[in-house]
Amino acid sequence: MKKNILALSLLAAVAAGFTACSDEDLSSESVIKPSKTAETVFDKWLHKNFVVPYNIQVQWRYEDNESDMSYYDVPADSAQSVELAHIIKYTCVEAYTQAAGIDFTRRYFPKLFSFLGEFEFENSGSFKLGTAEGGKKIRLLGVNHLDEYKNNRTYLDEYYLKTIHHEFVHIVNQTKDYPREFGKVTPGGYVNDSWSSSKYGTGFEQRGFVTAYSQKEEREDIAEMVSTYIISTKEQWDAILKKAVIVDANGKAVGDQPGVTAINKKLEICKRYYKESFNIDLDKVRDAVIERENDVVSGSYNLTNLN
Repeated sequence: MKKNILALSLLAAVAAGFTACSDEDLSSESVIKPSKTAETVFDKWLHKNFVVPYNIQVQWRYEDNESDMSYYDVPADSAQSVELAHIIKYTCVEAYTQAAGIDFTRRYFPKLFSFLGEFEFENSGSFKLGTAEGGKKIRLLGVNHLDEYKNNRTYLDEYYLKTIHHEFVHIVNQTKDYPREFGKVTPGGYVNDSWSSSKYGTGFEQRGFVTAYSQKEEREDIAEMVSTYIISTKEQWDAILKKAVIVDANGKAVGDQPGVTAINKKLEICKRYYKESFNIDLDKVRDAVIERENDVVSGSYNLTNLN
C-alpha cells in the first residue's frame, strides 16, 4: 500500500509540474542572440574605400559559411588582411579605374572578397589559390602568407593578384561574350582536366598557350591569356613568346612557328574584344597594373595606412 501511495504522489507532482508549465506564456524575445562585433578602424576604412565608391565588400573576419568544410581553413590574420585590402584596391580596382573609368569598375568588378588564412591543399600536394562564385564573389586564400610574398612581383601575382584578374575576365565575358573565333585558333588543343598531367605540363607555349591551365578549355584559355598579359612586363611576355619558338638541335628557329602565331592571334582578338565591347585598351590596363605593383613591392606604397 505504501508503494502505491508513493507512486500516486509522484504522478501527482509530475502532473502538477506540467500544468504549471502550460500556464506560463512564451516570451516574445528569442533566446538566440546574434553575436555583436565592434567596428574597427579597418572596418571603417573598408567602408570608405570599397563600399562607398565601388559597392564592394571585403569580408576579412572568419565566417564558416564562406569556408570549404573539405579543408582545414583558418582565419585571416588581421594585419595581413589590411595589407591585402590595400593591394587589391591599389593594383586591381584602381588600376582598372585609371584605365577604364570608375563607371566600368563600379559596374563589373566583383562585389565581395572573402579572405581565408591558409591555402586549401589537395592530397596530390597541389593547392587552391582562390575561387570565384557566380561572377560576384572571390575567395582569396593564403592571406597569412602575404608577408612572405608581398615584396616579390612574381609571387604576389602568382598567389593573389592573377587570381583576381583571371576571375574578372570571366565576369566581363558573362556580360558580353568573347568572339567565337578565339576558340578556333587552337581548337584541338583543349584537354579538359588532363592539363595538369605531366604530358601537358611543359611545351604548352609551342602549342599556342600561355600557361598549362590555358589548355583546360576555351573560356579558361581567354581568362589566362588576358590575366597573364596584363601582369607581364614586355620582357616577361617576350620570354613566353621565346618559349613558343620551335628550335633545332643548335637552338635555331625552324620552319613555321604555330605556337607564336597562335598566341599573337589570341592576344589580338582579346585586345579587339575589350576595345570594341568596353572601349578599354588592354595595354593601358597592363601599364597601370605593373606600375602599381612595382610601387607595392618597392615599399613606396603604404599598405597599413587606415586614415
